[in-house]
Amino acid sequence: MQSVKKVVLAYSGGLDTSVIIPWLKETYNCEVIAYCSNLGQEDELEGLSDKAQASGASEVVIDDLREEFAAKFIFPAIKAHAVYEDYYLLGTALARPLIATNQVLLADSEGADAVAHGATGKGNDQVRFELTYMTLCPHIKIIAPWKDPRWTIQSRSDAIEYAKKHGVPIPVSQEKPYSMDANLMHISYEGGELEDPYQEYDPSMFRLSKAPEQGADSVETVVIDFEKGNPVAVNNKHLSPAQVISTLNEIGARHGIGIADIVENRLVGMKSRGVYETPGCTILLHAHRAIESLTLDRSTAHYKQHLSLKYADLIYNGEWYSPLKEALDAFFDFTQKYVTGRVKLKLHKGGVHIAGRKSPYSLYSPELATFEKDDIYQQQDATGFIKLYGLQMKRAAEVRTKDE
Repeated sequence: MQSVKKVVLAYSGGLDTSVIIPWLKETYNCEVIAYCSNLGQEDELEGLSDKAQASGASEVVIDDLREEFAAKFIFPAIKAHAVYEDYYLLGTALARPLIATNQVLLADSEGADAVAHGATGKGNDQVRFELTYMTLCPHIKIIAPWKDPRWTIQSRSDAIEYAKKHGVPIPVSQEKPYSMDANLMHISYEGGELEDPYQEYDPSMFRLSKAPEQGADSVETVVIDFEKGNPVAVNNKHLSPAQVISTLNEIGARHGIGIADIVENRLVGMKSRGVYETPGCTILLHAHRAIESLTLDRSTAHYKQHLSLKYADLIYNGEWYSPLKEALDAFFDFTQKYVTGRVKLKLHKGGVHIAGRKSPYSLYSPELATFEKDDIYQQQDATGFIKLYGLQMKRAAEVRTKDE
């Protein structure tokens, strides 16, 4: 068994991570510091410090990382159009490396020799936490109780029994129909009846949004301003990165924007079903694509689509600090130099519809695109272009038809 003196635990305040505190102390005879990142989970932070201390933590640290989360994690993903398997905007996958980063920083400042997390061995989060630990602090000890043979807690009833035995505060409600993860970007729901992929989700589970069919009857128009790819204002009001997202969350939620029911392929090899609320960033993604449609040349725009898929895979798989991901960051940052302008959108019953876009760097030319008479585009030039462009296809057809 590893010798451990002090552990920094990624602590959420839930039952699972609460019982990990006395388990670490009992198993390793060590000091435990509970670390929590405020990423916009709101109600979940209430009473968290007292709960951690009552569970046996020697110290509780809560960092407000909402602005950093928005500016340095969410916005880069939006600019890259990072969407995993067509639908998942990566709300949890983006949060984990930020939590782990600051957990490692705290471990260094506190002289801790180990870090711990409460992710299970069946999910993606174990990879996201541990790859970040390994990259930022290669020599630190990593404790993952769910993968430790001495961990005997296998159910909620086991956890409750262990909590009672060790004086850990138990939530008033002992039954949760779903496993939820909430932050500034999204709320995810897994488990329970959602484990049947044919079972329709119950709209009453949503904590932020209305279901699309229950959205407001009237259409709402929203205007978003971008500077170098970053959203800086909503409806003519300049806002901080976190404020942009929270404002759009509020707007999108009342129209049922960003509800996604997904069966996704986990990194560990299994399929899982989840339902997500991502209202604000769904609006942002549509808006950003619209402003890029004006400002990116065709070759860059098309190549960016290929790299977006890889970028999403890297984030999903926990490779936030990988050399390839950092190299792709440089590419995406370069593409945003002229992505400045305004987008107007209309929201209704789960739908996001582009109503207008403009940019001082627009590559769109009404004079070239017009169907009316113009003196710029010489249509006869297209004759030679098509002959040369289609030459290879014509030659192949000529040769192959001889054998038919």
